[in-house]
Amino acid sequence: MQQPPVRPERGRKGYLDWLRGVGVLIMIEAHTLDSWTRLGDRVRPAYKWAIVLGGFGAPIFLFLAGIALALAYGSRRRRGMSEEEATRRSWRRGLEVFALAFLFRLQSLVISGGGMRALLKVDILNVMGLAMLVTAAMWWIGRTWRGRTVALVAATVLTAMLTPIMRETTILDVLPHAVDAYLRPEAGRSTFTIFPWAGFLFAGAVAGLWLDSGTREQERHRNLVLLAAGSAIGVCAYGASYLPPIYPHTSYWTSSPTFFFVRLGILLVLVPGAFAWSRASEGWWRGWSPLQDFGVSSLFVYWIHVEMVYGVLSAPIHRALSFEQVLVAMGLFAGLLFALVMAKKRLGSRSTSGRERGQRPGEKATVFAQLRARPAP
Repeated sequence: MQQPPVRPERGRKGYLDWLRGVGVLIMIEAHTLDSWTRLGDRVRPAYKWAIVLGGFGAPIFLFLAGIALALAYGSRRRRGMSEEEATRRSWRRGLEVFALAFLFRLQSLVISGGGMRALLKVDILNVMGLAMLVTAAMWWIGRTWRGRTVALVAATVLTAMLTPIMRETTILDVLPHAVDAYLRPEAGRSTFTIFPWAGFLFAGAVAGLWLDSGTREQERHRNLVLLAAGSAIGVCAYGASYLPPIYPHTSYWTSSPTFFFVRLGILLVLVPGAFAWSRASEGWWRGWSPLQDFGVSSLFVYWIHVEMVYGVLSAPIHRALSFEQVLVAMGLFAGLLFALVMAKKRLGSRSTSGRERGQRPGEKATVFAQLRARPAP
């Protein structure tokens, strides 16, 4: 199977922004509960289940980052860009995200301190950037739609299946701690690791290639296929979790491949779920969606809220609130973040309007054409 034929440019998929907005809310829930809940309430079943839900925030972001990377690649190719240049742009985006990870840590170091160890901590942006670089490399190697899909599926499976082995092997002990922290968890150095977290981005890129290979009229069918695939993967993985483990040492909630594929199945189902919701809710609120605004500004929300939740700004309530109090505080905090998102959006609109007014009459249409031509992030 060769690369699908070049088709006319398609617009941004708003339902993916909506789903990313759901991920933003889950992320806020996970971080506020983790930082603000007092120790005595952490043994409650409600808290434990809330943390399980909070664990889906990072997979959603990584999965959607993979979809976005594939959609952006397809958009560039439809605009006439060569494979080499489109791949180079994907590679550049991975480098940008990886660099942002260190800039984010530098900001945290300046505000809350922590030394060089804090600067080298591995977090989701580190893993996301590296996974993007690997994905771009596999596109270059695969060349065809089929070759890229096979390579990314293999990378997804291998990343999940090697996770228990990577965490138990002694071969990696010779690596510097700063490097080892990218491969397996290390106290104080790793919040996320390549194994298994990068697998969600690889899988998202597969889903993105699939969605991008169809026309707008075929989008419903493409989403139905994702629904079927996700349901099958999730059910089979859940059933496999009751079988005897094939690894001598593994933990279901952290390193188990079965839990990875359960989550992957749910992620695949969430995409057509978001698509169906967007179709059903068309016309509500005159087309305005708060969750889409959250989703479009997900990096901005991540950037400002982590320090607000874990840093000196909220130090008096760290591990000081009851579970119920955290839920109330979380709602108020989410409202504050949304207000900041809308303020940022208005400032951006005013800046764009100012630039348009500053154009010479003959330049205005060209500016609008350039804005329309920009690929989805």
